[in-house]
Amino acid sequence: MMIKQQLFGVHEGNEVHQYQLENKNGMNVKIMTLGATITSLKVPNNKGGLTQVACGFDQLEGYFSDAYKANAPYFGCTVGRFASRIKDGKFAVDGVEYTLATNDGSNHLHGGIKGLDKQLWSCVNELSSEVADSVTFQRKSADMEEGFPGNVTIEVTFTLSQENNLEISYHATTDKTTPISLTNHTYFNLSGFKETVGGHTAKILADKFLKADPTNVPVGEIEEVGGTILDLKGGKKLADVFDVLETGCEHYFLFDEKDTLRNVASFANEATGISLEIATTEPGMLFYTGYFTSDELKRENGDQFGRYKAFCCETHRYPNGPNIEGAPKSLTTPQEPYTSTTVYSFK
Repeated sequence: MMIKQQLFGVHEGNEVHQYQLENKNGMNVKIMTLGATITSLKVPNNKGGLTQVACGFDQLEGYFSDAYKANAPYFGCTVGRFASRIKDGKFAVDGVEYTLATNDGSNHLHGGIKGLDKQLWSCVNELSSEVADSVTFQRKSADMEEGFPGNVTIEVTFTLSQENNLEISYHATTDKTTPISLTNHTYFNLSGFKETVGGHTAKILADKFLKADPTNVPVGEIEEVGGTILDLKGGKKLADVFDVLETGCEHYFLFDEKDTLRNVASFANEATGISLEIATTEPGMLFYTGYFTSDELKRENGDQFGRYKAFCCETHRYPNGPNIEGAPKSLTTPQEPYTSTTVYSFK
């Protein structure tokens, strides 16, 4: 296996580099240093070729088009310091209230106005072997950046194995107790964007989800999926979900209370024969089916993005976790570093 690196462009006077990992099966992933962002992910299909399964662009300029900036879909990026929403942009730690940047109505979303997805990361390690290739990106976030306390050092490692597994692992340290919740925001379409994801079979191994309030933020109420269209444990075509839910899924599903790596979801497309299995150490997953993705967005080769053209599996801590009693590991302390792993396995 071999890691390739190239200049991807220049942003605000700084060089943006792209790294490509590729295994013996031809599966390859490209990640750029701006936002530690997956820009491309090609996996073997049932015709002996490769299928592009991720939303993204082949030129840096694609991430700065008027349409992209207006829609802000966060294609493929590393999201943080805190993924998803924090209600009213406020939380308290040890009796001290903090006010965050609000960039989603009254709420804080995905790290704020200039979160980790808009920061330039440094590649601090490359490792290539017969078993797997990996690259590690690092970003240092200063105390009170976007309103968050603590000087935080974050590392995210992307590892591609010979078995077509893409592992993303996170490690962060802080000098003050602070909320941290990191995720990758890749959108998938296993048909190669030949159709919407309505024909995909989705299975999510969750009995419950967090109910959102009118501003789309969970505040602690938990609902059962049993007897509803959100019961995906046995597998369902996403088209059946779309028939019932006007705007599709944007729900945070709760997994068992283990924090070890375990299988939590799978997806399959018959036309390409590609399936995706997801394993994570996280307590839940925000499953979003792309209702609000702009139809104006497409890859340079013509791959059309837009409404229901891709789904996102955001494995992370509870949305609004710092404000929900009992939410697991929403705060990271100097004594206990943040760790998280999610594996995307393609078959």
